[in-house]
Amino acid sequence: MTDFDLLISGGTVVTASDTYTADIGVQDGRISAIASNLECSNRHIDATGKFVLPGGVEGHCHIEQESGMGIMAADDYKSGSISAVFGGNTTIIPFAAQHRGQSLREVVQIYHERAEPKAVIDYAFHLIISDPTEQVLGQELPALIKDGYTSFKVFLTYPLLKLEDHDVLNVLSVARQNGAITMVHAENDDVIRWLSDRLIEGGHVAPKYHAMSHARIAESEASNRAIQLARLLDTPIFIVHVSTEEAATTIRRAQDDGLKVFAETCPQYLFLTAADIDQDGMEGAKFCCSPPPRDEADQEAMWRGLGNGTFQLFSSDHAPYRFDETGKLHAGPNAPFKKIANGVPGIELRMPLLFSEGVGKGKISINEFVGLTSTNAAKIYGLHPRKGTIAVGSDADIAIWDPNHKVNVSYDLLHDNVGYTPYEGMELTGWPEIVISRGRIVVENGQLHVDPGSGNFLERSPGYDFIRPRNNLPQEINPETNFGAKIL
Repeated sequence: MTDFDLLISGGTVVTASDTYTADIGVQDGRISAIASNLECSNRHIDATGKFVLPGGVEGHCHIEQESGMGIMAADDYKSGSISAVFGGNTTIIPFAAQHRGQSLREVVQIYHERAEPKAVIDYAFHLIISDPTEQVLGQELPALIKDGYTSFKVFLTYPLLKLEDHDVLNVLSVARQNGAITMVHAENDDVIRWLSDRLIEGGHVAPKYHAMSHARIAESEASNRAIQLARLLDTPIFIVHVSTEEAATTIRRAQDDGLKVFAETCPQYLFLTAADIDQDGMEGAKFCCSPPPRDEADQEAMWRGLGNGTFQLFSSDHAPYRFDETGKLHAGPNAPFKKIANGVPGIELRMPLLFSEGVGKGKISINEFVGLTSTNAAKIYGLHPRKGTIAVGSDADIAIWDPNHKVNVSYDLLHDNVGYTPYEGMELTGWPEIVISRGRIVVENGQLHVDPGSGNFLERSPGYDFIRPRNNLPQEINPETNFGAKIL
C-alpha cells in the first residue's frame, strides 16, 4: 500500500468533463491515485459535501507591471500571488511587458527578478510586444518561444503600445512558424482618440466620459480586423477582455467558419456597467478600464458567450491601481478621463463571482466553470495536463470549495494592495476553503501556510494540439494557388 503525503477523501471531484466521488492520493507533489477507499497515515482532508476542483489557472492578470504611462501596478508578486491563491487559483500567467527600446530578453530577465523571490504559487509569463524590431522578431522571439514563452500580446490601441497592421502581421507570422498564440487587445485607437478629443474639447472630462470614448464600434471593428489578419496567415488568435455583444457576435461567426479564434470575458463585463462610472467627483475612476463596462444587454450577451462556447476563458484582467497619486490619480486629483489609469482589480474574486452567479444560479454548469477558469487556459497556453485538471500524473493543484459558504464581499476580506474592490457588498455563495499547490496546503482556515518565493516558474510547450489551425490558407498565401510564391 502506498502511503500518500496527502489524502483528500469523500469529495465530489469535478473536471471540465466529469463529475464523480472519489479519493485523491498525493505523492511528491503530484496526483498519484484516484480511487475509492484510499488510506493515508499522513495528512488527511475530509472533503465530504465539498467540491474538489482543479486549481484555477488565471490566464490574464497584470502584476508588478509598469504601464505605458509609467505607472507601476499596486500588486507585486507577493500580494498578487497571495490574493490569487486565496481566490482558488494555483497558477497565474501575468505579463512581461516590453516598452519601446527594450529587448525581449531584457524584459524577461526583469520580470523573473521580480517574481522569483515573491510568488507563492506557480507562474508563467505572457510577453507584451510593443517594439517588433527585426532583432526581436527574427531572433529574440523565436528563441523565447522555444524556451517556453509560447504566448504574447499585441495592442491595437494605446499610443505607446499599439502596433500597425503590418507589424501585427509580422508578429502573427512568427507565432505561426513557431507554434505560439497571439493575444490581441482589440480596440480601434483612432476611434477612441477622435472621440476623446471631441469630448475634452467640449468640456466633458469627468470619468464617466471614459466609457463614451471607447465606443462599441471601436471594439467590434478591431476584433474583426484582428481576426481577418489572423485568417490571412491561418494562425490562432486570442481576443482578450471582450465586453460587447457586437464583438462576441463577430468572434462567434469566425469560430463557426472554422477559424481558431479564442476569446475571454471578465468579471467587470458581467457585474459592472457604464453607470457605475457615473459617480460624484473622481470616484468613477475606480471603475475605469479598457474596454469599459457596458450595459445590461451586453452583460447578458457575455453570459450567453460563456454558456455557448464563444468564450473559452473567464479571466480577471486584474489591473490593480490604487485610488491615489500612485495609481488612478497619477495625473492629479481632477485629471480628465483620458489621463486616468485604466484597470480594475479582480484576481481574488474571479472564481467566486463566477461560481456564485454562474453555477449557483444555473447559468453555467460546474464542469463549464472548471473549463472556463482552469482547464481551457492550461490547454491554450501549453500547461495541460500538468495544470488545469485532476488526473493521475498531474500536479496536485487542487481547490476544495464549500458550495454553501456565504460571503459578503468587502475589501477587508481581500489580500491585494489596491485598497478597494468594485464588487463591494455583493453577496456570494460558494468559496474555496482549502487551496493546494503541488501538494502543499497553501491556504486553509483563512491562513497562508507557505513562504514567498515558493512558487515555481513554468516553461510551457506550444498548446498546438488544442489551438492548431485547420490548414486553410487563403488563395493569396497558399503556394498551390498563388502561382508558387512561398510567403510563409
